[in-house]
Amino acid sequence: MTIPSLAANAYQNTARLTGQGNGAQSLGGGLSGALGGDAGSSSFGDMVQDAVQGVVDQGRAADTKTVDMMNGKANVVDVVTAVSETEVALQTMVSVRDKVIAAYEEIMRMSI
Repeated sequence: MTIPSLAANAYQNTARLTGQGNGAQSLGGGLSGALGGDAGSSSFGDMVQDAVQGVVDQGRAADTKTVDMMNGKANVVDVVTAVSETEVALQTMVSVRDKVIAAYEEIMRMSI
């Protein structure tokens, strides 16, 4: 897989995790729906928890494929793809975490 397709897959997973569509929707539409429209459907904490659980599930799937490859039941390409997708998902989560921390720090610096 190329880097653009990995990024597209990460955006698709993010859209799926937020419940904004099946990946056919543009990123801008997913963000506007998450920020403006569906405030009562789920909280930010629920969204973060679902995203973290998705990353954990991807990691477990990659581990399972790795074990299957060692047992001769999986292809090396499938394992490398699963590990790469998990790495991109984890990097995305770390980026989101950093942005949330930066936003929190900025809010704490505001005077009342």
